[in-house]
Amino acid sequence: MPLADARAVVPDVRIVPIDPDADRAMLEKLCAACERYTPWAAIDPQGARPNKSSHAPTGDGAGLWLDVTGCTHLFGGEEALLADIAARFARAGFRTRAALAATPGAAWALARYGGTDQFRAPPGEERALLKALPVAALRLDAQLVEGLDRMGLRQIGDLVHLARAPLARRFGRVVLDRIDQLFGDLEEPISPRQAPPVHVVRRVFAEPIGKVEDIELALAELLPTLCADLESHGQGVRTLDYVLHRVDNSREVVEVGTSRPVRDAGHLARLFREKLAEVDPGFGVEVVVLAARVVAPLTPAQATLDAEADTDSLEHTGAARLVDRLTNRLGHTNVTRLTAVESHLPERACHERPAMTNKPNKMSWNQPDRRPQRPIKLLGQPLPIDVLASVPDGPPASFQWRRQSHRVVNAEGPERIAPEWWVNEGRQLSRDVRDYYRIEDEDGRRYWVYREGLFLPGFLPRWYLHGFFA
Repeated sequence: MPLADARAVVPDVRIVPIDPDADRAMLEKLCAACERYTPWAAIDPQGARPNKSSHAPTGDGAGLWLDVTGCTHLFGGEEALLADIAARFARAGFRTRAALAATPGAAWALARYGGTDQFRAPPGEERALLKALPVAALRLDAQLVEGLDRMGLRQIGDLVHLARAPLARRFGRVVLDRIDQLFGDLEEPISPRQAPPVHVVRRVFAEPIGKVEDIELALAELLPTLCADLESHGQGVRTLDYVLHRVDNSREVVEVGTSRPVRDAGHLARLFREKLAEVDPGFGVEVVVLAARVVAPLTPAQATLDAEADTDSLEHTGAARLVDRLTNRLGHTNVTRLTAVESHLPERACHERPAMTNKPNKMSWNQPDRRPQRPIKLLGQPLPIDVLASVPDGPPASFQWRRQSHRVVNAEGPERIAPEWWVNEGRQLSRDVRDYYRIEDEDGRRYWVYREGLFLPGFLPRWYLHGFFA
């Protein structure tokens, strides 16, 4: 009703401005909390549609989908699961109407029109109960519900017994689709809030745990089970989440990552150890979930014939283990490595990125390279030098760098590298072309120098030092 009418009825009515963003954030939080029951949790995009039908529900509310197939036994059965959901939301200050049915459409209808706050249809009676519900339980628009009501079609059973073709011509295909979804004749997939991990293990405690030692012990029991599942599928984990569901409906996610696929329980436990020391169990942890969020193929390695050899190093090298520990301790962006990039210019031929990235690199350092050898140390910014050459296009005879003169005794080159015309549009290629030389001075030190530009009338090329050889 209008606000003025409401104040006339209840003068001290409390006015709260609507905040859709805050409502959505709360729904996201509640949906995340429901992942303690199943990873397949999603927000109902429709909610309860208000309508003018006399069979409308007692109040509007947002909805959550939970696909608990194969999960009810973890909580003592279907009725115990419904009771736990209602009690948990009640402690958080929410009133809920929950129903468990064979299809999403049936659960939606029974939750809002079943008549009780917790509804579970007895086996064999679900279809008859659905037929007795009002047509608004089909998740139809208010105008469509009114049109059906004017024709005397007030219950779902009234629609089921009608011929489908005339019903579709009069009210549209949506009515038939909703009926088919209700009874399971038309599949209705549910998109979860986030993609559920393929490999998940969990443990539900009879009593909440509050010590870090108990949390670590639960992790130690779950890791071998998860690794065995990964091994049976020929996969290793790249990103692993350890989710702690507290008794106050909050949760904490402890994440670790690896630089390469891993299924070694001991190594993964060491990665979690430092982070678990900072976990706040709050008033207690009721459920723990270990989920492999990112996985990759991991083929079995050839076993060594040496009985005393470390076979674990065949699966995960020591360098990779070190990268894993440093990254999980210092942060994802603080441990980096160089990766190959397609570029003619040496200073652009590599790129720095996180050492534990999940994105594959299109190039590899092991790819065949037709270019001559490169210096062991490449300067990020070439340094200008003064060069004396015997002929304009010949190698340096001597050069001066840092106020010291170096006489060249051996030289190899040139290697011409032209700039990338598709990157340097508008520039003169004749002035940007580089001729590289590998030179050695009389003290045995080897350098990588280049001349930028060609000898042209009115233009004098410049020389630069770009790297050092061993």
